[in-house]
Order: sequence, then structure tokens, then C-alpha cells
Amino acid sequence: MARQDINRSREMEVFVSVVERGGFSAAATARRMTPSAVSKLVARLEARLGVRLVNRSTRRLQLTPEGCAFYERSIAILADIAEAERQASSGEEAAGRIRINTSGSFGNHVLAPLVPAFMALHPAVTVDIAHTDRIVDLMEERADVAIRAGPLKSSSLIARKLGAIGKLIVASPDYLSRHGEPRSVADLRRHCRIGFSYARAIEGWPMRESGETVTIPIASGIQVADGEAMRHLALSGAGLARLAAFTVRADIEAGRLVPVLEEANPGDIEEFYALYIGQGGPLPARVRALLDFLAAHVRL
Repeated sequence: MARQDINRSREMEVFVSVVERGGFSAAATARRMTPSAVSKLVARLEARLGVRLVNRSTRRLQLTPEGCAFYERSIAILADIAEAERQASSGEEAAGRIRINTSGSFGNHVLAPLVPAFMALHPAVTVDIAHTDRIVDLMEERADVAIRAGPLKSSSLIARKLGAIGKLIVASPDYLSRHGEPRSVADLRRHCRIGFSYARAIEGWPMRESGETVTIPIASGIQVADGEAMRHLALSGAGLARLAAFTVRADIEAGRLVPVLEEANPGDIEEFYALYIGQGGPLPARVRALLDFLAAHVRL
């Protein structure tokens, strides 16, 4: 085949469909092709590149390392093509799918209530939200925006501040009735202190005692991987939890949780940022629309 006759964008589109649909038949249906045509296209692509992109079996399709790299670049290139077409034909209308990665706590208590208003403003955008408290690689997770407390230390990421919030130690009335309310920082050591199972900037709870800030370690009790699990454990009476105020605000107002040791609160805050990949060029309209919307509407 002559080099100028190769339709690279079509090859990428079909290959991406194969990966995202999980096989040739599903991709063929989505692309209105026959499974045989899809299989032959991928085979021709592999022959031209000189590498195997997928390992085929009767049960499932598995990407090779070269296939993973080609898929990621194809996603980026196809997004650039779509963005160029949108800018030329529709005045940079925000359109297409935007993938957001955020913690369960922020996603449930802050982001979710804002999504309907964002969708009403941008009806051509679809939103894909993934919840995890762990630090993620935006390229690996195929996320457009990650929302985290504190900017990530990566030169390829740009951080846009959304706001800041204090933290509270809370417990359920049932837990306090069974174990008593801590009256001093020293009292915390005899209580179950629910902690995070992943590495934190400060491993423990900072507290004010005798005019100084001390750190109470989470050496015993329960450890969890996300803030929402911690909140639910506190609600069930499992122990004390230290969480961002927006996570437990409604529970405190409803009497489901009670703040404790407020006089020993050191007043530390968590700053929340929207993180996105910056390569020096213009952002896709859908990403820029989301960032602007969050900056204007997030209230912690």
C-alpha cells in the first residue's frame, strides 16, 4: 500500500474501539464494520508498525506494552483532531467526554451536587467520574482532570486551586456514649482512631497542646483507603475520625456525628486543586469549561 494512501486516523479510531469495546466483534458493531474487516485492519496496522499490538485468545483480548503505548498516543491524537475540528467549525464549543478522577469524599459531597448545573451549561459534554483517594497517573488513568488535596509534585501537571477547608475530629453519639468523650489530647490515646492506610504528608493527627502542635500517631484501631469509608465507620460507631469539614458538615447538622476536642484543633487546612496535564498548548474546550466552572462554583 502506498504510504500516502494509509488512513492513519481511521486505523487509530478502529484500534481504540477494539480496546475500549474489549474485542473485534464489539468494535465492528460500533464502527459498522464486519469483525473480519476489523481484524484485518488491526493485522495490517501491526504489519506496518512491525510490532504486535494485541494478544488474541478465545476468551479475551490483551494489549501488549507496545499496544498500550500506541493506544495512549492514539487517544491523545484523536482528541487533538476532534478539538481542531470543533474549534474550526463551532467556535470552540465544549463537547465530548471528560474524565474526572477525585476522592470519594470530594466526589460525593462537593462535585456531585454541581454536575447537573455543569451539564445544563454544556449539554454536548459527557462526564465520566472515577473515585479513588490514591494518587494517580493522569495518563495511565486516561483522566483529563484530577481533584486532590495539595498539588502533585510533577512538572507535567498544572494545578488550579479550588479552595481550602479545615479538618474536624468527629464521632457518633453512640460511640461517645459507650467510650466517653475525650477531654484532652492525652485522652485520644485510649480511643480507637480511624486512620488512612496510604501514605500521608503527616502520618498522624496534629493537635494543639499547651500552646504547641503535637502529632498523635494512628498506631492502633482501623485503617481505610478512602475518606468515605472512614466517614461511614465513624457513623457506625467504630471510632474517632479526622476528616475535612465538608465531608461531615451535614452529619453534624443532623446530629449523626459530634465534633470533639475543638479547643485542641490546630487550625490546619487542606487546599484542594484541580490538576491537569499541561503541554504548553491550548486546553481542549471541554477541559477549560470544567476548570472554569469548578473555580467559580466550588464552595468548601
